[in-house]
Formats: sequence, C-alpha cells, structure tokens
Amino acid sequence: MNGQAVLILGATSSIARALAHNIARQGAKLHLAARNAFEVERVARDLTVRYQVPVTWSVFEGSDYNTHPEVVQTAIDQLGQLDGAIVSLGELGDQQQAQNDFESAERIIHSNYTGVVSLLTPIANYLEKQGKGFIIGVSSVAGDRGRQSNYIYGSAKGALTLFLQGLRSRLAKSGVRVLTVKPGFVDTKMTFGKPGMFWVASPEQVAGSIVSALDKRQDIAYVPGFWFWIMLMIRSIPETLFKQLKL
Repeated sequence: MNGQAVLILGATSSIARALAHNIARQGAKLHLAARNAFEVERVARDLTVRYQVPVTWSVFEGSDYNTHPEVVQTAIDQLGQLDGAIVSLGELGDQQQAQNDFESAERIIHSNYTGVVSLLTPIANYLEKQGKGFIIGVSSVAGDRGRQSNYIYGSAKGALTLFLQGLRSRLAKSGVRVLTVKPGFVDTKMTFGKPGMFWVASPEQVAGSIVSALDKRQDIAYVPGFWFWIMLMIRSIPETLFKQLKL
C-alpha cells in the first residue's frame, strides 16, 4: 500500500474508517468521500496528523447519481492517480417499516445497491483502461440467503454480491482485482442495540482481515472467516425447512 492512491467512498462508516487507518499506516495516500462534511474532514485531518500521509476529502450524496462521475474524477484529480477504491456504503434500515412502506424499502435498496453500482461504474471503467488496480466492495453475509428478518436489506446486498462477481470476471483480463467482502456482525452504529447479535467483530478486526484478503489476492472474504462455515450451513438448509425457521 505504500505510495498507492486509494479512494474510500462512505469513508465515515466504521469499517471504512478502520480501513483508512490501516492503509494510511502503511503509507497510502487517500481521498475520503462521505455525506457528512464535518465528520469526513475530521477523519481526514486525524489521518494526516497520525500517519503523515496526504489525505484529501470531498462530500457526496449516494442517491445523487448524476454527480457520481464528478465525485470519482475529483478524487482522481486530487490524488493524481488512482490505484484502488473501497466502497463501504449502506444502511440496515427497518425491515418492518420497509415491508409496509415502499419508500423505506427503496431507500435501503438505493443505499446498499443502486448507489454503489453508480459509483463503481466510472471507477471500473477508469481502472480497466489503466490496466491495473483494485476494487473492494463491502457486501454482507445477509446477501447469501433471504431471511424473513431482513430480506429487503439482504436482497440489496445479494444483488451487490452478484454485481461484484460479474465485475470481477469482466476486469480480470485487465489486471484489475475485485474483492467482495462479506462481514458478519460488526460493532458499528448501524448494528448498535440490534437484537440477536453474536460473535460481534470490531471494525479494526474486520479491516485487518480485508487488507489481508487483498494481499492474498482473494476474490471473496467472509470476515471474520468463520462466517463462511456459518453461511455454508444456512445455505444448505432445505427450503421446506428454512421457511419455517424464524431467522
């Protein structure tokens, strides 16, 4: 990572912030983009002081698709190059509310899927033309199987997982790597106070696993790794039984 130029979208999320610290510590120069101007500037200043690396920042809105090409170009202009991009956007939302209010469901889908696709399109095209680089997309184990407790959020993350899979195949011949990250329960603002949480990982643990997976040139990373086995078991449950379970 030393000297590489990395764009982090959704940079004030807990996972993205931990990733920013991890790769800045290794000497990467960063451009942070997020919705909250005060918070993203604060994070950028902290990283600059701590690690003595160049960190620039900008503000964007995930649902304002027409501005996304400009958001990406601004980052490239400020970095002077682009070696990789990390996209960590999304909101868990309220499943019960979204079941009864399409606007709530639409917000979850746009936040977790449509907005990410909109941002990754210019990034992928730039890196493909360049012939090198990496993309890290943060999806979720929730996208591995539709569960009644969060199927709207899960379906958006499942769509993102498939998008990243196709993008990985497309970009492989260009020398661009695409890593799909599937975190389990992580100690973030989004999950705080939610019932049914177990084996909760810290954002720092997750960030370390993501960087390790990128270094190992993995295509998919369940973080922590034991979630691979948990989801393998959940996916193997027959549908006739699965639909009776309150998951």
